[in-house]
Amino acid sequence: MSFLSAVLLPVLIVLASAAAMEFVAWASHKYIMHGFGWAWHRDHHEPHDNLLEKNDLYALVGAAISISMFAVGSPLVMGADAWEPGTWIGLGVLLYGVIYTLIHDGLVHQRYFKWVPKRGYAKRLVQAHKLHHATIGKEGGVSFGFVVARDPAVLKRELRRQREQGVAVLREAVD
Repeated sequence: MSFLSAVLLPVLIVLASAAAMEFVAWASHKYIMHGFGWAWHRDHHEPHDNLLEKNDLYALVGAAISISMFAVGSPLVMGADAWEPGTWIGLGVLLYGVIYTLIHDGLVHQRYFKWVPKRGYAKRLVQAHKLHHATIGKEGGVSFGFVVARDPAVLKRELRRQREQGVAVLREAVD
């Protein structure tokens, strides 16, 4: 077994899977959470003092995807039909879930620790997500990704355009 097939290929599959999850998360957030899945996501956009949110059920969906991929890759579960890349994809989904939890729940919403970044990409992530929460309701909005954040100035212009077109109702004026 070569180094490529034993180590490098699995690492690349894990990293590619984690990166692909940002697109899956963006699409899920925009079209499911702000669409037919709003009932689970709504409380995430409303003030509350609860430790958990209905929105946290989406983490269980992500966990189910990861576990399913681990099962597909496991000879103990699938026997001779096991597909080894499934294990590495499952690990990539898990890695994205950990990153999401630390960045979105931890850094942005400060559910686990209190730190407000003053500069750099961490500040940009926080600003972009705060702009995502600038709308009331599920219509309109910006910044549906969780790890990739566009320039806040661009997001502010997009929110203003949405307000002017009647697509989005803003909580407050976007400077």
